Amino acid sequence: MAEETSKKVIAIVGGTGKEGKGLAYRWCLAGYRVIIGSRQQEKALAAVDELRAMLDGKGSLEGMTNAEAVAQADVAVITVPYSAHSATLEGLKDGLKGKVVVDVTVPLVPPKVTKVQMPPAGSATQEALQVLGEGAEVAAAFQNISYENLLSGAGVQCDVLVCGTKAARTLALELVEAAGLVGWDAGPIENAVVVEGMTSILIGLNKQYGVHAAGIKITGINR
Repeated sequence: MAEETSKKVIAIVGGTGKEGKGLAYRWCLAGYRVIIGSRQQEKALAAVDELRAMLDGKGSLEGMTNAEAVAQADVAVITVPYSAHSATLEGLKDGLKGKVVVDVTVPLVPPKVTKVQMPPAGSATQEALQVLGEGAEVAAAFQNISYENLLSGAGVQCDVLVCGTKAARTLALELVEAAGLVGWDAGPIENAVVVEGMTSILIGLNKQYGVHAAGIKITGINR
């Protein structure tokens, strides 16, 4: 299954941000074709140039507008700030039909980003499902891992919890593994409230202890 998934094309919507670039870096190293998406193609191309310098010729990486990236992809990874989340999905709704959506967005509300503040839908991921409509395949993943860990290229002492619709969870877990991380099936999309909310707690711990990459680890299970 992992071999089949490696042939899929990944669009990272809002991929010029730190988390988007970290994920793109990991998936390029794993042999995926990755498309960085942005509202402005120039910003996408600048991010591609930055990553190519780090990748040293490895992987397949392109930069396009968000709409162009989604049109060419099999799976769309949403890494936009929460303030742009709903509008971005509304604008890409038609292009996302039939594609798996992996939502990385966290509903942070500045300036109190260490306080959990969930939207009326329950979570950003549930909000995405509302926008895209019943039958869409949506999963939450990667909310609790820092871009510093992603860009390190080294092993990461942080697990990834994946919630969502069944097909989306399955694919997202394979993408987690391809990125060199440990993923856990954390159940249905309603559970995303816990995964997304944990990010504010981790940000608070980072600030309290003067670090940048606090994470979570599942214990007590032998795999």
